[in-house]
Amino acid sequence: MTDRKTVRTWAEVDLDALAHNYRLLRGLDPKAKFLGLVKADAYGHGAAPIAKKLQELGADMLAVACLDEAIVLRESGIALPILCLGQTPPELADELLAYDITQAVGDLESGKALSAAAVAAGKTLKIHVKVDTGMGRLGFVYYEDDDEAALERAGKEIEALCALPGLEAEGVFTHFANADGSETYTKNQYIRIQDVIGELWDRGLCQFKIYHCAASAAVLNYTWTGCNMNMIRPGIALYGYVPDPSVRDPGLKPVMTVKSRIAAVRELPAGAKISYGCTATLEQDSQIAVLPMGYGDGLPRALSNKLEVRIGDKLCPVLGRICMDMCMVDVTDAPGVKTGDVATVYGPGLTDKAAQLAGTIAYELVCRISTRVTRVYLENGAKIF
Repeated sequence: MTDRKTVRTWAEVDLDALAHNYRLLRGLDPKAKFLGLVKADAYGHGAAPIAKKLQELGADMLAVACLDEAIVLRESGIALPILCLGQTPPELADELLAYDITQAVGDLESGKALSAAAVAAGKTLKIHVKVDTGMGRLGFVYYEDDDEAALERAGKEIEALCALPGLEAEGVFTHFANADGSETYTKNQYIRIQDVIGELWDRGLCQFKIYHCAASAAVLNYTWTGCNMNMIRPGIALYGYVPDPSVRDPGLKPVMTVKSRIAAVRELPAGAKISYGCTATLEQDSQIAVLPMGYGDGLPRALSNKLEVRIGDKLCPVLGRICMDMCMVDVTDAPGVKTGDVATVYGPGLTDKAAQLAGTIAYELVCRISTRVTRVYLENGAKIF
């Protein structure tokens, strides 16, 4: 019987590999709480199934980028605390409260609006205070080392935020901008967040239960005392990749493998042009396999004439421009390839190489795999759904 999930192009998500990565990362700092990043549909892996597995494994918290992502998790039965890292408009505060979502807050104005909404609803909204120590994105700003005026200003604003009714300031955090590039810059950011925390303590703000700053690169790269604070928040490392080749890999396993079933194998003569723009010309009589995967499935057009896919034990080059729904692969040196055979496009040893060829990072490649690529979940070596 034909399995509709694997007739075209699909992504296999190995929950055993996820469990391996979780245990490995947790083991790097067993005393720290563990927040798992499941934003962007769990980096393309499927937020609800990944979140359920992390909940089963014992994660302490999850994080998403926006309210809608959090709601999907709640409606899938996820009971873990969920931190929304992005801005949520105050008019949606009722939904934050209804779904018990913790909100990151990085400015007093947003905090006042959320406070008013919480008071009007007669409820309390948990928040994590975000401090911008050098990312230039969101947060109460403290950039200049030894700038007492700036430190005092940040402290006053955060003190005012924490005094607002209807808000419970559970955590405080920052985001490292260059943990996979500059240890010096990262240490400076760490010193700044510690300075802010010290200022808050001097102001009597000791109610924070959670302190965090270390995402994947910092968790893997740095072992300074206290760097992880009391919670780590791995993202891409959970899914089996280091953020940059310079970051140490303690033995992570890629969780996603993308496969495509060959739609046709064709004999084409020397001199034949391949795909739009005729950017590839066959130098000899060749066998060309057509894969039903293109940029509409998330395969970057930038990989045209660059990518290699694995068919059997052979690496076979993509020829010509990647189309919306298909791409062509030279299988001349892989005798016996036939319609219905499976090509592995991304996976161990392939995804990082593809990212380098596309001039991007593994994050982007796995995140952009489109919804028409079916996710197939594996556990204990067998398909579970």
